[in-house]
Amino acid sequence: MTTYNADVAVIGAGTAGLAAEHHAREGGATTLLIDPAFAGTTCATVGCMPSKLLIAAADAAHGAREARDLGVMTEPRVDGRAVLERVRRLRDDFVRGVRQSIDALPEGTCLKACARFEAPGVLVLDTGDRVEARAVVIATGAGPALPEPYEAVKDHLLTNETIFELEDLPESLGVIGAGPLGLELAQAMHRLGVRVKVFDAGDRLAGLPPRASEALHGVLTKAFPIHLGCKPEPLARDAGVALTWEGGEARFDKLLVAAGRPPNLSGLDLEKAGLELDEHGTPRFDPGTMQCGDVPVFIAGDANHDRPVLHEASDEGTVAGRNAAAWPDLRRTARKVPLSIAFTRPEAAVIGAVQDGPGYVCGEADYGDQGRAKVEGRVQGLAYIYARASDGRLVGAALCAPGGEHLAHLLAWAIQCEMTASDMLDLPFYHPVLEEGLKTALRDVCRQAGLARPWQRNDDSLPGSDGGVPEG
Repeated sequence: MTTYNADVAVIGAGTAGLAAEHHAREGGATTLLIDPAFAGTTCATVGCMPSKLLIAAADAAHGAREARDLGVMTEPRVDGRAVLERVRRLRDDFVRGVRQSIDALPEGTCLKACARFEAPGVLVLDTGDRVEARAVVIATGAGPALPEPYEAVKDHLLTNETIFELEDLPESLGVIGAGPLGLELAQAMHRLGVRVKVFDAGDRLAGLPPRASEALHGVLTKAFPIHLGCKPEPLARDAGVALTWEGGEARFDKLLVAAGRPPNLSGLDLEKAGLELDEHGTPRFDPGTMQCGDVPVFIAGDANHDRPVLHEASDEGTVAGRNAAAWPDLRRTARKVPLSIAFTRPEAAVIGAVQDGPGYVCGEADYGDQGRAKVEGRVQGLAYIYARASDGRLVGAALCAPGGEHLAHLLAWAIQCEMTASDMLDLPFYHPVLEEGLKTALRDVCRQAGLARPWQRNDDSLPGSDGGVPEG
């Protein structure tokens, strides 16, 4: 048995863990990075990148079919094997880059093992070795949930960790979960020619507030069914699986279970680290420092289940690593405006705080009547912008609109810069672009908040711009 000593031990070599190790070492600490596989980040291996590669193929197929509306006659033939081969080939390129960065770490930094706490600052590895550290960062990520009823049909199940390993596209796919992951992959598979149905026990799509969820539901259900408020029962069938629910039954070749990704915390023996846990078994932590309670343990990334997206994992790992190295001299950070995007078509996003009540106003933009969207044949979706009624300062937004991933960034930047709706209208808007569509909602906020229009600004709608009505 070997005992390893370090200033900072990081459990998990994903996005958050790699950032934590790097910044702890940059802060002068000796570090150890512990992971059972060092396979690469979730984003590169089974998340952001392979899913976007599949969506890119689906976009190409859909664009070819829809080209006839523009006078271009074509009919695509989807080669499922070629699509999935490209997904894996380019995915592996992204993963290779991550692994190269791991290989470049100082010799002796990486310990290939599973770890659990024996005491605060003391870890036991499944290799029989031990680690003693002045501070520990938990960055173990999250994994797909598998509801118990689906264990009986697991031979026909897919998750985000297995779907990209398919050799060919299935003929049919049932999707359990209408979150961002489930909807992205459901729509991509549908556009590639797979028969798809989606099921979710909740009443909203992709974590969107009600009005934006309804807008996305209206768009997607024109292509494939989405059953909300529904908990189907799986049944094994010859060469497939069936789902039954009140009033219906459908058979599928495969089921994609996208019913959430709980943190990978089991087996860590967190109670031995002196941590206070919430009702879900997750350590309580300070999001400004990433410290758990008052002990030298920090938690970052999907493991804390606070903001499970890559850019937040990177930021949280940075803060956790620097504070672990400096402990007990901690520094607090202001968090960025929350930003979550589902890469459906149209894209859906939630930005900042959706405050739809007393003291707040909401402006609406309709992308079913927007100039650039009409040009591109993408006339669908809505955007809602929320602001304080007292001064029109932007606080949040929710949208389901063409170009939504870019619109969401503009709104996130404006909210973080504490701009008012009038401030944003004072910025340059080119013509004709999708961004012009936001002007309708911004003018609506200005009107409701009683903001005066500067004398030199023209708030009339330009021909073919945002579909709004001139103020007269």
